[in-house]
Amino acid sequence: MSRLSRSVGRFMGDLRGRALLVVIGCLVCQLGLGFTYVSRPLAEPIMLDLGLTRTQFSAANLPQLTLQALASPLVGLLTVRLGASRVLAISAALFTAIFVFFSRVETLTGFYVAIAGVGLAASGMGDITVGHAVSHWVRERRGLALGLVYTGSNLGGVLMVALSSGIAEVASWREGLLAVAGVSLLVLLPVSLLFVREARPEDGRGASEEGVVSTGEASADREPCDLPQALRTRSFWILSASLFVFFFYFVGVLEHLVLFLSDSGMSRADATVYFQQAVALGVVSKIALGLIADRIPHHAALMVDYGLLAASSVALLFLPDGALLPVFVVSYGFATAARDVVYPLILGHCFGVRNLGEIYGAMMIVLLPGGALGPIFAAAIHDASGSYDRAFQCFTVLNVLAFGALFFVRDERRAAGG
Repeated sequence: MSRLSRSVGRFMGDLRGRALLVVIGCLVCQLGLGFTYVSRPLAEPIMLDLGLTRTQFSAANLPQLTLQALASPLVGLLTVRLGASRVLAISAALFTAIFVFFSRVETLTGFYVAIAGVGLAASGMGDITVGHAVSHWVRERRGLALGLVYTGSNLGGVLMVALSSGIAEVASWREGLLAVAGVSLLVLLPVSLLFVREARPEDGRGASEEGVVSTGEASADREPCDLPQALRTRSFWILSASLFVFFFYFVGVLEHLVLFLSDSGMSRADATVYFQQAVALGVVSKIALGLIADRIPHHAALMVDYGLLAASSVALLFLPDGALLPVFVVSYGFATAARDVVYPLILGHCFGVRNLGEIYGAMMIVLLPGGALGPIFAAAIHDASGSYDRAFQCFTVLNVLAFGALFFVRDERRAAGG
């Protein structure tokens, strides 16, 4: 029994005690990021009820991602200044109010306001806040910790899509959205206040601990960058450009996958199952890549993820081929979810973790042009040609270019005293 305990202890590293409770709390809070998935499978009843075209429905990403992206730098700043727990609690309360409002909209304007509110709440519940908190609590098993935490968005997506879609089948999409509001109020809000807290020196954690011991990539002999310093580096702009490409592709495909498969002759129920499978794969991929990233250089983990992303876009070109559909679902689901894990890790490698929230928040501004333009671009191509082919070809080219650019990312911190 003692040998087993020692083995578990070595595996968990510093992911124990209060740090483990913080990770669990952040994981539960990440369920809220999965709330952003619920409108996609409900696209058909929402469009029919409100009289929307596909382009109008897809254009809702613009107000959503505008607020989500523009709020990200502020979220990063508030996370550093006020603490992750307060930012998460405010976001949970906002999610509750927004989904109650969303369930009552009757017009296109109301729909856009509701979707924009979802984006605003998601910015505070998302990767920046929990990534900053976990990176300050865990060093040795940071990849595993981030992987566990970020599965919350996928679990939230699967559970909330199942809940809202199931209720919509027997009642309406409005009742389905009310159920999401209840989860935010009764689960996310109390967990954010009770489980998540800031790392303090007396906890044996703190912003001065910059490294990930297992990889040897980052250590105390390098000075962490602040945001102005990071903005003057090539790695910041390469990572920002690659993040733009990621959101352009990820949101563009996510928005249209069910509609694309339905257009190809698949039933909406079957198409929704493939959508759910792609989202659910994130649970496995985030933990798997987190474990791998604790054992290989973080730059290598980043390249693995973006290599799979490019491969998924190549498979997309051949859909709805029955043999390649599982290949696409696996590679797309794995790569898009695992990106959540590798970005805080590569930012810690390039800039240190002390100001990670602010740097990540500034970088997430690309969510606006990338995430908003991707689905609008795909919808416009479909409306003009009756096919998604040219949009999918563009996605592939951009993913390959982003993969190549990431070879030039490097550690941008100066040696201490240098």
